[in-house]
Amino acid sequence: MVGPNRPLFVLFGSSIVQYSFSNGGWGAILADVYARKVDVLVRGYQGWNSRRAVQVLDQVFPKDASIQPSLVIVYFGGNDSMGAHPSGLGPHVPLPEYIVNIRKIASHLKSLSDKTRIIFLSSPPKLLTRLFAGDSTLLCPLIRTNEYCQIYSEACIKLCNEMDVKVIDLFNAIQGRKDWASACFTDGIHFSAEGSKIVMEEITKVIKEADWEPSLYWKSLPTEFAEDSPSDLVAPDEESTVNISEWVFHRELLWD
Repeated sequence: MVGPNRPLFVLFGSSIVQYSFSNGGWGAILADVYARKVDVLVRGYQGWNSRRAVQVLDQVFPKDASIQPSLVIVYFGGNDSMGAHPSGLGPHVPLPEYIVNIRKIASHLKSLSDKTRIIFLSSPPKLLTRLFAGDSTLLCPLIRTNEYCQIYSEACIKLCNEMDVKVIDLFNAIQGRKDWASACFTDGIHFSAEGSKIVMEEITKVIKEADWEPSLYWKSLPTEFAEDSPSDLVAPDEESTVNISEWVFHRELLWD
């Protein structure tokens, strides 16, 4: 650990989380927006389903940890919603078990601290490509359909609403962009930079509108070591300095 201590955001999920710092990913955007305000940790595991997530909850989020997350963003469902393999192997998790698993994850995270906030991401739509359509020599045929994704997405949303946990409907948010099929994915499953922008927009909206105390909205959080200093850049008057701690001109989007 390094100090001073900042609020901690943890991203927990499957490949949508593990890859969230790749290709202009939403995790990288989040870390940039919260630079000098929050530490963002990635706990993403490609290929995982909710069943495996439940098995490691106590290891990833120990209840006796001295520092608990201020926010956990969770995504599981895309792999759970894949079609079942006749052998019983593979990532598919039946819908009733998926619902139980998401409830376990949410309950565990809520028990960490009174100040731990949670946002679930529901399953986004999918587009099948060569690798995932079944003609790959690396994997046996995989069954991924938007019908299954929608069913699991709606189940996640319904459960989160019942548990009073924030949830983002990615299935419909992604499809809200007219060219989503061509713009939002790198391979039909994982987000491109454009797809990640939509994810970040939805996350920002939830955090900004939430009635959490304290607020976790990025503009509400202090910037670390932001006090004026004679070592700051020299102003045009050549007699004073300019504190650039809060400047965000480098960002393509300002994420208000």
